[in-house]
Amino acid sequence: MSRPKLEVADIFRRHGAAWRAANKAHLSLGQRRVMTAIEVCRTADLGGHVERCEDCAHTRIAYNSCRNRHCPKCQWPAAAAWLAAREAELLPVPYFHIVFTLPAAISAIAYQNKPKVYGLLFTAAAAVLSAIAADPKHLGASIGVTAVLHTWGQNLQHHPHVHCIVPGGGILLLPVGRVIHRRQAHCARPRRPSPSAKPP
Repeated sequence: MSRPKLEVADIFRRHGAAWRAANKAHLSLGQRRVMTAIEVCRTADLGGHVERCEDCAHTRIAYNSCRNRHCPKCQWPAAAAWLAAREAELLPVPYFHIVFTLPAAISAIAYQNKPKVYGLLFTAAAAVLSAIAADPKHLGASIGVTAVLHTWGQNLQHHPHVHCIVPGGGILLLPVGRVIHRRQAHCARPRRPSPSAKPP
């Protein structure tokens, strides 16, 4: 795999110091450490080793990785494996992209109470989707959901929201489970849940 022309590390090395200085009041120690880890990943700052070909005696220096979980260079193999595992779980049904966003007032509270509020956001999203899917007027089945938390918007402002990949089909709780699905796109259109569609 060839190296891309521009990496996140390149941007951090070129502009990171100035950006941190301009935003020092808003950066946590953890965020600073992540930026530093990405900047020095696979550079002489982390040390390295010499690789030598036994056939032609060609040598090259290979620098060590930062292994930070936020580093796109280090985590690419793990991300690829995660995607492959999720693809193996797909049902033979259409899928829909649904986003749950925190109101601005709660977003400010979330900034100081991340584990609690983000956990509640995941729980609420899953409960709403499960309740609507269980309603016979919509799908009438039990579903699973893949949800990913994003804490920043496109304008790089704090904007917590959860992206959900929702199947247009699910499992009927019968003695022998079977997959059901509806191909019509209206299954995932916003509608007011019926009074009987209560979260589990």
